Amino acid sequence: MRAMVLHSPGQPLRREERPIPTPGAYQLLIKVLACGVCRTDLHLVDGELPQAVLPRVPGHEIVGEVVAVGPHAAAERIGQRVGVPWLGWTCGQCAYCQSGRENLCDQALFTGCHLDGGYAEYTVADQRFCFPVPQALSITEAAPLLCAGLIGFRALQMAQSAHHLGLYGFGAAAHLAIQVALGRGQEVYAFTRPEDTEGQAYARSLGATWSGSSDQTPPHLLDASLIFAPVGALVPLALAATVKGGCVICAGIHMSDIPAFPYRLLWGERSVRSVANLTRDDGTAFFKELQHTPVHCDTTRFSLDDANQALALLRSGQFNGAIVLVP
Repeated sequence: MRAMVLHSPGQPLRREERPIPTPGAYQLLIKVLACGVCRTDLHLVDGELPQAVLPRVPGHEIVGEVVAVGPHAAAERIGQRVGVPWLGWTCGQCAYCQSGRENLCDQALFTGCHLDGGYAEYTVADQRFCFPVPQALSITEAAPLLCAGLIGFRALQMAQSAHHLGLYGFGAAAHLAIQVALGRGQEVYAFTRPEDTEGQAYARSLGATWSGSSDQTPPHLLDASLIFAPVGALVPLALAATVKGGCVICAGIHMSDIPAFPYRLLWGERSVRSVANLTRDDGTAFFKELQHTPVHCDTTRFSLDDANQALALLRSGQFNGAIVLVP
């Protein structure tokens, strides 16, 4: 099978021919139909995830068809269309796992980071961490939901009471999150890089009440903000635009250092918190919400062999929506 493999940080992915993997005891063998290109993949390639185990096949927004199962996996899953997310395995025994916080498991293994992912024609995954994908969704629409959609959803769950909601960084996650937020009756204010007038117009076309540069003051103070861009300098900017008692939520796995800022920006019971990974319950709740709040995912398609070009486009930020590899 073809696979795109990262051997060392900062180097292009290499195309390799590998044997089709054999599923372990509780694993599914999945023929990859589509795999989203996530900013976390970019962090992996750029060496910003020191926990990664290399060489590695990236990709954790996988939609595929189950073609075989391991000896202790459910045979009835053969033929199913499934999604494979970032969270690929947890111990199930620690205090975090036992209290519904498996996303914080210290022994967790992540798809495309510790486990080979979807930049390949086939992959294997633990059957416990594979979601059924609704047939109503096309493979390219479904793939970005497995991380951009799920992480945005988990972040939104922390801001359910916010009427005026800010989104900093309007990429794959934000263009999905805004649709869910509007379905919940929230007003959305979108922030982009100063020169990204096209992104600002895109946000307005999706229903944003206002869009502008990240260094601008919105027309209304925000009850909560979700920061999707991996830029620490956005934290004090978001705090300055937040009402007393409001919250700034950092929704990425990696962020540049947060610069020093005056205490007055935090004072007034404002809070800053992060989103870490996802749980299987997030997936169940997200796909349930999509049944009555459908979202449209704008995608740009690339072939598997063009994964390096796709990552370069993601790095440039010069596109709207999400990028998907189709083997």
